[in-house]
Amino acid sequence: MNTAVHRAQELNAFISIAAPAAIGEGPRVAVKDLVDVAGCVTTGGGRVFPLVPAARDAPLIARLRDAGCCFVGKTNLDEFAYGALGANEHFGDMHHPHARDRIAGGSSGGSAIAVAVGAADWAIGTDTGGSIRIPAGLCGVVGFKPTLGTIDRTGVVLLSETLDTVGALAPDVRTAARAVEQMSGRDRGLPTEAPALTGM
Repeated sequence: MNTAVHRAQELNAFISIAAPAAIGEGPRVAVKDLVDVAGCVTTGGGRVFPLVPAARDAPLIARLRDAGCCFVGKTNLDEFAYGALGANEHFGDMHHPHARDRIAGGSSGGSAIAVAVGAADWAIGTDTGGSIRIPAGLCGVVGFKPTLGTIDRTGVVLLSETLDTVGALAPDVRTAARAVEQMSGRDRGLPTEAPALTGM
């Protein structure tokens, strides 16, 4: 097993891990366990859903497959995304990647940890009132909550119909922006360099 993935497991970042043979050559993406991935159980971080694998990918996952991404595993979260500490009584509390005695933040704590330790190139999170941004800030990664409606939420377990958005956690801003482009299907590519400032 990849050393970084093993480290992430020790920190309770993952609820389930993809078989090594299933991980291809493309960008390695960790998926918050609110999002359906075909063949994987979606738990929502709880124990009430039936343990039946999803029959199909959420549309955002299908877009990422088409873009060549591969999926490392389903990440841990506060139960049903209701919390900001990275605490889960069913699958274990998430531990800070740089100081195990500190909180990782939530609810997308597992996604933040997976990126921080290098177990994934970037990760999918969801955000109602800080669930991407809080763990990103605490774990030292970039968290991007896009505008409501930017990314299709079909196949995603929601906490709030009017507030929840799907977004990205990544090691840098460019990767986060690219991830949101790919998940949204609005992939226009990013400029290779910033335009020169004028009139200053």
